[in-house]
Amino acid sequence: MDLSGLQKMEGTDVRANRFRDRLASCDPRAVFLPLDAIDANLVEAWSELATQASEPNIFYEHWFLNPALAQFDHHPDLRLFLLWAGAPGCSQLLGLLPLGPENRFGRWPVPHVQNWVHHNCFLGTPIVRQGCETEFWDHLLNALDSGDWPGFLHINGMTIGGPLDQALRAVCGGHKRRCDLVHSEARALLQSDLGSEAYYNATVRGKKRKELRRQAKRLNELGDVTFSHHRDATDLEPWIDEFLQLESRGWKGHNGSALDSSDQTRAFFRDALRGAARAGQLERHDIRLEGNPLVMLVNFHSGQGSFSFKTAFDEAFARFSPGVLLQLENLKILENPAIGWMDSCAAQDHPMIDSLWSGRRHIGRFSIELKGVSRRAIFRGLRLGEDLMAQVRGREIFDPTEVQP
Repeated sequence: MDLSGLQKMEGTDVRANRFRDRLASCDPRAVFLPLDAIDANLVEAWSELATQASEPNIFYEHWFLNPALAQFDHHPDLRLFLLWAGAPGCSQLLGLLPLGPENRFGRWPVPHVQNWVHHNCFLGTPIVRQGCETEFWDHLLNALDSGDWPGFLHINGMTIGGPLDQALRAVCGGHKRRCDLVHSEARALLQSDLGSEAYYNATVRGKKRKELRRQAKRLNELGDVTFSHHRDATDLEPWIDEFLQLESRGWKGHNGSALDSSDQTRAFFRDALRGAARAGQLERHDIRLEGNPLVMLVNFHSGQGSFSFKTAFDEAFARFSPGVLLQLENLKILENPAIGWMDSCAAQDHPMIDSLWSGRRHIGRFSIELKGVSRRAIFRGLRLGEDLMAQVRGREIFDPTEVQP
């Protein structure tokens, strides 16, 4: 790391320590807020919190979460857990997590409380102000213990090994309650001190680079090939229309999983991109042949992080690997000093992006014990059943935090 990067990191640590010192003299208040109580004042505090998040998560920012809540089914008792530095609504917001009761845990009919995720939500890490990770989990668990929430707490899709994971395990250890990592997966992550060209040469083998040059050359022989990107709302509405149409013509459209396949996902996608554009957090890329889109990509930025959200491509041109060619342009995010990493949001072992990005981000599901005889019995009975099933199947859960450096 260069000196400027070290100074920047040290400055961040100093600010976090100062905030912890101020927090010690505060009286944090925990609130479970009904969704219909979300107002403009909360959105303002929510937006400010996201800029200071310990771990950025665009999927729980207001411009993404609110359209999802409006379009997708959720439990009627779903709430926003909010941790305020003092009086609710009149002080700094320290943390936020949507969560509510669930009646089933996978195949098991076991009631529990869980953070809310949906099919287009690829990360469930809470939004917590840097330096407040311990206070967040401490207040959340105490609030769940003292309420009538069922079973146990399940956190789905949280980054493993990050500040929030570390704080959760430490708090649970102090409470003498179990916190079990019950599932983990690794997905492609773009993070490097190298520039885009050096990273590409170091990551992609020479034979593959030669093949991609050949495909790009053949594609250019078909007509005028252009690359474009936007970081604002320029021509946003027609761009969204083209994306939805392009995706629906492919395999996702054929099997009914394209965004344009239902009114709910179509409206959600439109509103999320509009909200991201208003917040200045949207980035769009595309490659066109004679003005017609071959491949289109949506990225969202938050703090020093970025998320590669959705890609659509024309399958009639699959032999030219348009998705890979666009991702080569996307590598230029490495030249942006404001962005430290990009999450692929892709499935584990994705054949395309895994061959281009060498980094991996570990995402896990955590089950946390709540206090009370009946809740502890439910938790421990379920965990015993899961462990027995894992032994029968010979499945082990990889925890990267247990790997010695």
